[in-house]
Amino acid sequence: MGTTITLNGATVDWRSSGTIGQLLDEHSIDPSHVVVEINREIVNIDDFDCRTVREGDVIEILRFVGGG
Repeated sequence: MGTTITLNGATVDWRSSGTIGQLLDEHSIDPSHVVVEINREIVNIDDFDCRTVREGDVIEILRFVGGG
């Protein structure tokens, strides 16, 4: 059984443990192109590989979009 989290508004059963860095890697997301918010708190990019995803976390991954 995994960890139930909310990822960008959708309920997801993710593996039993892991870090934000691992979550991004599994979704092929370049960490240098996103901002990650957990429970309404922005996570510093330097903490992606040590911040553990916990049961019930609400995670938003925000991508940078350019335009003109």
